[in-house]
This record gives sequence, structure tokens and C-alpha cells, in this order.
Amino acid sequence: MKSNCKETNVKLMPIINLSNCGGKEDCIPACPYDVLEMRTITPEDRLTLNFKGKIKTFFKPKKAYVRDVSLCLACGLCVQVCPERAIKLIRL
Repeated sequence: MKSNCKETNVKLMPIINLSNCGGKEDCIPACPYDVLEMRTITPEDRLTLNFKGKIKTFFKPKKAYVRDVSLCLACGLCVQVCPERAIKLIRL
């Protein structure tokens, strides 16, 4: 995928809703800046899941995490490809 990123004065960063993330990994190859990674959910993050998230995590314990937010140029490709709409870009 080609990126149409343009740096702006407003810094945005990806936030992942772990309850919505199904670990399908579409966002990982979509990101041209290697911002995201898949890893097993932490015990602390598991406690924050809603009922739907707990069920999803039971079947697929890997979730998308932000590896290095400083690399993000807010192109939004991860947001576009996530089939579960688990990723949003927010102002820092």
C-alpha cells in the first residue's frame, strides 16, 4: 500500500481498543512505519477487557499493540484496514 502521509503540526497517535481487537493482524503489514506489533495480551490489559473482548481473547490471545508511537506519521492505514474498527488516531 502506498502511503499518503503528510506531517502536520498536530501529532496523532494510534490507540487500540483491545476489547475490539480480534488479532487478525491486518494492521501490521499495512503500517509503512512499523509502529504496530502483535503480541500476547498482558495480564494487566486482560483485566480491562469487556465481556466481548474476553471471549475474543479466549480464542485468540494475541492483540495489536503500539510498538513505537514516535514512528507514527498518522497516515491512517491501520485504521482503514482494521476489520473490527479497533484502532483510532487521537491527538497526543
